Amino acid sequence: MIEGRQTKSHLNRKLKMGMIGGGPDGFIGEVHRKAARMDGKIEIVAGAFSSKPDKSAQTGQDLFLDPGRVYNNYQSMIENELKLPTEERIDFVTIAAPNNLHFPASKAFLEAGFHVVCEKPMTFNYEEAVELKKIVEKTGLVFAVTYNYTGFPLVKHARHMVHTGQLGKIIKIVVEYPQDWLITKLEDMGQKQAMWRTDPDVAGAGGCLGDIGTHCENLAAYITGLEIEEVCADLTTFMPGRRLDDDINILLRYNNGARGILTASQMCAGNENNIKIRVYGEKGSINWIQENPNYLYYYKANEPIQTLRRANDYLCDAAKRATRIPTGHQEAFIEAFANIYNNVADTIRAKMLGDEPTELENDFPKVQDGLNGMAFIKTAIESNNSDLKWTKMIK
Repeated sequence: MIEGRQTKSHLNRKLKMGMIGGGPDGFIGEVHRKAARMDGKIEIVAGAFSSKPDKSAQTGQDLFLDPGRVYNNYQSMIENELKLPTEERIDFVTIAAPNNLHFPASKAFLEAGFHVVCEKPMTFNYEEAVELKKIVEKTGLVFAVTYNYTGFPLVKHARHMVHTGQLGKIIKIVVEYPQDWLITKLEDMGQKQAMWRTDPDVAGAGGCLGDIGTHCENLAAYITGLEIEEVCADLTTFMPGRRLDDDINILLRYNNGARGILTASQMCAGNENNIKIRVYGEKGSINWIQENPNYLYYYKANEPIQTLRRANDYLCDAAKRATRIPTGHQEAFIEAFANIYNNVADTIRAKMLGDEPTELENDFPKVQDGLNGMAFIKTAIESNNSDLKWTKMIK
């Protein structure tokens, strides 16, 4: 363990996790499970993994779960978990189902007294997000949104550099996320992920916009702390017959006067998950690339480029906490998810003990971040459909 990484010995057991979604046809559910187990603070004990009972049962069997705690839907899961003694029932649930289930499942578990970790985008639409924020505030429970790119150590250090003034006033942000996975019409070939992610009745109003555009919005917000004031959006569907956008190009105006460019596409041949961000300040700039995530490039005018590397003593405390192994050994996608789960687990544990979580423990995307993402989707669509050059960000 890298020096600076913190653990807690409170409570004499692991936190118990349930899951909604994440069945055998999905990808992200198993990522969540691996990430949650990584630091040894969480065990998976229950789930409703699929709307198809046989597939839910198969996932439970693969995870060696008690068959009595593998459910056909989230409603029966809540009902039966509440019948168990407090020490045996789940402490929190992860919702890794399609977007249209995020709000009803989150609402039901919160109102039943369970903490929630939810996939992004947080809800099906903006109105649900507004209501969900009220529910989270009323219950006082922990609610996390898995914008996982915030979990990378050097993203945390980039944030530290901005917030400590090392770049000076931020004047420009360029964030992009090109993919090529929908360059063929997979939704017509029975590919489950493509089918629901391109279906507005399941995914919501944004296709590429909701799926990866919100990652771009959140990454820029996390690093800089700036808020979008206005957008000028151009949303395109290049694939004939596709029902949602598969390419987005958006100009941004931020609340400090900075300007931004946000572009994402699922039609860029040869690109896999190439999210990257450049932040320019009056004193310096930084560049981070997710496909080479253990390096952060730092530029100052008329000076050599500095390459900052993960797991070094010069990094901030948040970056050190998010680091598990020495420099030169690669940490990446699942570990970034695990950093969110590690902080969520410590925050839930603190809440259970009546303690206040530390700033480092409390470092994960929350309901306001999810609401911001839904406001971004709604505003971008309004901008795209408007004849006006600029559309004010919904607040």
